[in-house]
Amino acid sequence: MGVKLRTGLMITFIVLSLVLSLTLGLVLNRYAAHSVKNEIGESLSSTAYDTADKLDNFMWTRSGEMDMLARLPVLIDNVKTEDIHEMLDQLQTSFPSFSWIAYMDTTGKVLASTGNILLGKDLSQRPVYQQGIKQKFIGDVHDAVLLAKLLPNPSGEPLQFVDISLPVTDNSGRTIGVLAAHMSWEWAREIKRSMLTSLRHDEKDVDLFIVSRNDRTVLLGPDDMVGTSLPLDSVTLAQSGQSGWRLEQWPDGKSYLTGYAYGDGYMDYKGLGWTVLVRQPESTALASVAELNRFTTLAAIGAAVVFALIGWFTAGKIAAPIRRLTNRANRLAAGEDVELPEKGGFQEINILSRSLKRMVHSITQKDVELGQMQTMAHYDHLTGLPNRNALEQYLEQALATLDDTKRQLCFLYIDLDGFKKVNDTLGHQAGDHLLQKVAQRLTDLSREGDITVRLGGDEFLVVLHTPYEQSRQQGMEYGAAIIEQLNRPFMLEYQKVMIGCSIGGALYPTDSDNPIEIVRMADQALYRSKRAGKNRMTFYNEEQLGAVGG
Repeated sequence: MGVKLRTGLMITFIVLSLVLSLTLGLVLNRYAAHSVKNEIGESLSSTAYDTADKLDNFMWTRSGEMDMLARLPVLIDNVKTEDIHEMLDQLQTSFPSFSWIAYMDTTGKVLASTGNILLGKDLSQRPVYQQGIKQKFIGDVHDAVLLAKLLPNPSGEPLQFVDISLPVTDNSGRTIGVLAAHMSWEWAREIKRSMLTSLRHDEKDVDLFIVSRNDRTVLLGPDDMVGTSLPLDSVTLAQSGQSGWRLEQWPDGKSYLTGYAYGDGYMDYKGLGWTVLVRQPESTALASVAELNRFTTLAAIGAAVVFALIGWFTAGKIAAPIRRLTNRANRLAAGEDVELPEKGGFQEINILSRSLKRMVHSITQKDVELGQMQTMAHYDHLTGLPNRNALEQYLEQALATLDDTKRQLCFLYIDLDGFKKVNDTLGHQAGDHLLQKVAQRLTDLSREGDITVRLGGDEFLVVLHTPYEQSRQQGMEYGAAIIEQLNRPFMLEYQKVMIGCSIGGALYPTDSDNPIEIVRMADQALYRSKRAGKNRMTFYNEEQLGAVGG
C-alpha cells in the first residue's frame, strides 16, 4: 500500500512539473511568437511602405522629366524633325529609364522617335495619343506586343511598359503635338531587388508583390503569380488607404505574414493606385519560436526527472502517517469501533484526522436526520397518515407484484360529511383535532398490506388488496365499516359532534389499468354518493346498485 501511494505521489510530482514547465513554456512561446510576429510584421510593413514610396517617387521624377522635355525649344519652335530625332536619342541616353520616346503631331503621326521605332506610324487610336492630346496621361502597366518586338530584350522575358504622354504647346498655348514615352517595367524589378536586398539576414523567403488597383492583378511578383488576381484582405485594407501587416492565408493554402501599403502618389503625381505586398511564410518567420519550443520541451522533461526523484523521497515521509490513517478509516468503515489517530508526521495530517472524526460524527447525525426527513416527506404532518408521496411509492410496488388473474386493488375515496360545519362553529383548531380522530379510526380499520392516505383537507383514500371475484363485496364491507366508525360521535371541546362520510369506489384493473384514472373514477363515484344523499358508498360502474348508507 505504501509503495502504491509513493508511486502515486511520484507520478503527481512528475505531472505537476510537466504541467508547470509546459505551461510556462507555452506562455513564453506565445509571448515570443507574438513578439516575433509583431517585429517581422512591422518590418514587412515598413518595406512595403518604403517600396510604395519609391515607386511613386520614381514615377513623379519621370513625370517631371517629361514636363521638362515638353518645354524644350526644339519641340516648341517646331524645328526640323531631324533635330527632334537627335534630341530624343540624346535624352534617352541621359534618361535610360525611358525605353522609347516619340513626338507625334496633332493627328497622331509619329514625326520622330528613339531608334526610329514606329517612325511615321499612325498612333491616333492608341491611348497614349488619345489621352496625351488632352492632358498629361500616365498609363498603368501593360504589354506592348508591337513595341516589344522592336526593342532590344537581352533577358528574353516578356516586356511590360508604363506610359507617359502629354500635349506639347507653343508659346501661345496652342497644342502642336504630343510627347509620349514608354518606360520598361524593368525599373520596378530593380526597386524590388534593392528593397529585398536591404532586408535583415534572418528575413528569408521574402517575396514582394505589386498589385493593380482595378482588378487586383499581380503586376510584379513571382513568375507563376504575375497576371493572377489576389483576393486578399490585405489588398482591401491597403486600397482603403491603410498600411500595416497581418497573418493571412494566401491562394496556395499557406499562411504568410503579409505587410501591405498603398501607393497614393507623390507631390503633384496622383499615383496609379498600386498596392505593395511583402510576405514571408509563417513557418519561416516563426522558426526561432519553434526552436524555443523544442528547448522548452527538453527542459520540461529534465525538470520532470528531477522532480520525480524529489517526489520519491518526499512521498515516503508523507505516505507513512497517511497509511496509518487510511487503515483506521477502513476499519471504521467496516463497522469496527476504533479511534482515528490524531498524531502524525505532519501538522496537516493531524488536522485531517480531526476533520475526519468530525465528519464521521456529522455523517452519523445527518443519516438520522435524513431518515427523519424521509419519514416526514411521506406522512401527513397533522394526522400522521401516509400522504400522496407515500401513495405513489406504495402503488409502484403494489402494481409491480399484483397478479391480475387472482387479485385486484379496490380504491375507496372518502370525503367527510358535515366537516365544514364543525370548522365554522368550533373553529379550525377543533377541525384539525377532528381530522386527527378520524385518521385514528381509519387506522384502526387498516389491514396489513393495505394503505390509508390523507389526500388533503377532509379527503382520504383507502387502497385494499382484494380477491378478484370478491373485490366489490370486500370493498362494500370495508366501506360500511368506515361509515359505521365515522358515524359514531366525536368529543371536541367538551361537545359531542356527529359527522358522516361519503365514499366512492373503483377497481383496478377492472375499471381501468391506469391508477390516475382509477382515482378519478373513485372521486366521481364519491360525488354520486353525495348526490344520492351522502353517508353512503357508491362504486363507479354502479351508481345505485351496491350503495350502502347509515
